[in-house]
Amino acid sequence: MNDWVKVKAINAAELIQHFELSDEAETALIPDKTPHASVEDLVDANCHYDAIKLIAHGLPKREAVWWACLVARQIQTPDTDEHNINALIAAEAWAKQPTEENRLRCRDLGEKTKYETPASWAATAASWSTGSMAPEGEPEIMPPEYLYAHAVAGGVTLAGVLHNADDPEQSLSQFIAQGVNLAQGGNGSI
Repeated sequence: MNDWVKVKAINAAELIQHFELSDEAETALIPDKTPHASVEDLVDANCHYDAIKLIAHGLPKREAVWWACLVARQIQTPDTDEHNINALIAAEAWAKQPTEENRLRCRDLGEKTKYETPASWAATAASWSTGSMAPEGEPEIMPPEYLYAHAVAGGVTLAGVLHNADDPEQSLSQFIAQGVNLAQGGNGSI
């Protein structure tokens, strides 16, 4: 039985076709298992980055972006610059209300923050979730179906390293627990 009410995939095989697993994860993961069991297997095998990718690809777009926001919020400091603060606020606004106006603000702030921070990747994930990637007035270029999940996974992974450079797996474990909570229908609190 799958207690991940927010994840439509029945097994990990449905999700791993959209990203590349590490060699260690390919050994640890059994594609026919549920996404939840697969994440547990990946964490047990210390394949945290692969577990994050699996969760990001399993969550619906809004929940995935919200997860990236929760993680980015945890690593912001009083020294965080205005553009990154605004990028995170914009991504949170899109996750709450996925309007085109909010998406375009995320796109602009993702570009301003140069894709270098978890907040930047949260905003980029929102901007890659819907709408055209082309500049206004140009022919539409729709993002690939799971491009947002790659941005989410990148932001969550980067946050783990920034949050605790000496032991990123500790932070990543906490962030994975938040993603699991979202997959179970929670709000990401752990």
